[in-house]
Amino acid sequence: MAFLIAVAPKPRKRTEKEKYYISARVEEPQLLPNIFQESTVDLTVVVPAYNEETRLPTMLKETVSFLEERRKEFKDWKYEILIVNDGSTDSTKDAALKFGQENLDVDLKVLTLEKNRGKGGAVTQGMLSAGGKYILFVDADGATKFSDLALLERDLAKIESDGFGAAVGSRAHLVETEAVVKRSFIRNFLMHSFHKVLYLLGIRGIGDTQCGFKLFTRKSAQRIFINMHVERWIFDIEMLLIAQHFKTPIAETAVNWHEVDGSKVSLVKDSIQMALDLLTIRLNYLFKIWNFEDPLSKPKRG
Repeated sequence: MAFLIAVAPKPRKRTEKEKYYISARVEEPQLLPNIFQESTVDLTVVVPAYNEETRLPTMLKETVSFLEERRKEFKDWKYEILIVNDGSTDSTKDAALKFGQENLDVDLKVLTLEKNRGKGGAVTQGMLSAGGKYILFVDADGATKFSDLALLERDLAKIESDGFGAAVGSRAHLVETEAVVKRSFIRNFLMHSFHKVLYLLGIRGIGDTQCGFKLFTRKSAQRIFINMHVERWIFDIEMLLIAQHFKTPIAETAVNWHEVDGSKVSLVKDSIQMALDLLTIRLNYLFKIWNFEDPLSKPKRG
């Protein structure tokens, strides 16, 4: 038990600088909102980005094209994009701000983490700083067709109950397609092994847990992300375990996806780390080292 406590992930607190965002719209850093405050926009798009100076602008162009068309259609509809620059060592921050400068009508914010947390940590910090009534996190590589957000919204509307719900993008329908079949044997072997382990851990009924395209209601995000511990690639699993604990309605939505060059995943190293993280998640909740806090059963946070 002592060993488990020692090796369990312990997310660090934000530094003072990480409480603020920068934007091409304003000269000085601005204080980030808090997810426990009232929503200020209809949709927040959270984009975790580590060394994405090349792929990020293309992804943002597609994203903004879709969202601006919606804003034209619904005049009172508002959105924001929150780029979480996860301690990048390249010009990710500058690429994001340049896009913002070229698109000043877009409410684009950049939160820079002074030290890399990992994708899960970047997503969590972004979600906890979102102002949206609905919050989507999407990968910076542009692998998922952004307009498929409409499909997630459609399915979420069918299951949302009392302000709770989530719709998770899925590539499960692509398993037998050329895009997946042509991947290396080791990639496919690890994918199938991973799904078997998830079944044993109790994650059932969801064919694809790892797709970086997930939409949440604000109330569900409040419950889920305040409880997050894992900050590496496997964070989606803890996220879904927390959602299931709170009996959150979850829809799995087939989305259009294609593999993009430049993956940050190391097959061997990260697969071993994923297995260790899966075991850590399971044991920490089994032995109640980690507990589920329901922030909505307490007085509102400021």
